[in-house]
Amino acid sequence: MSAVALVLAAGRSTRFGSDKLSARLDGEPLLHHAIRIARAAPVERVIVVARPGLDTGEWPGTPAVETLRLESDALSETLKAGIAAAGEAKAAFVFLGDMPRIPAEVAPTLASAIGDAYAAMPCHGGKPGHPVLLSPAAFPAIAALTGDEGAGRLLRSRDDVVRVEVSSPAIHFDVDRPGDLEGA
Repeated sequence: MSAVALVLAAGRSTRFGSDKLSARLDGEPLLHHAIRIARAAPVERVIVVARPGLDTGEWPGTPAVETLRLESDALSETLKAGIAAAGEAKAAFVFLGDMPRIPAEVAPTLASAIGDAYAAMPCHGGKPGHPVLLSPAAFPAIAALTGDEGAGRLLRSRDDVVRVEVSSPAIHFDVDRPGDLEGA
């Protein structure tokens, strides 16, 4: 599968009160955990969609990590920019920069499960989580999104989305407030 991983990191961290993606977790910026997880996915490249000034780090080796700077912090704009940068990719994983504990086995499991489906998403306890794997059939609808909304509503409205039950609740864990880092 010729896939890319998108790491969405253009948000303004309003609930956190400061730059959460630069906040330290296990001695490194929170964002670097998400990039490392994305690099472990079955992808040819990783595209980090980040706001200006955010340190996305240096990532030698493969897959290559590219940074796309975006002034807008609207989730739809971030996702659309990432999909546009994905070009002719056969699929796109969508990771969130504030989700540092996604298990490494989730992305390959989604890649194996997607087949000809519109998308594949992990679930734990029946509740969807991240990352989401989008097929190119989803790219035009993603390009039409507006406002501060991602693809969630779009994916919930479709019957051709594969939902894969996984054992880890970490697919739901994100950092919104400083106290969340303590639980990480």
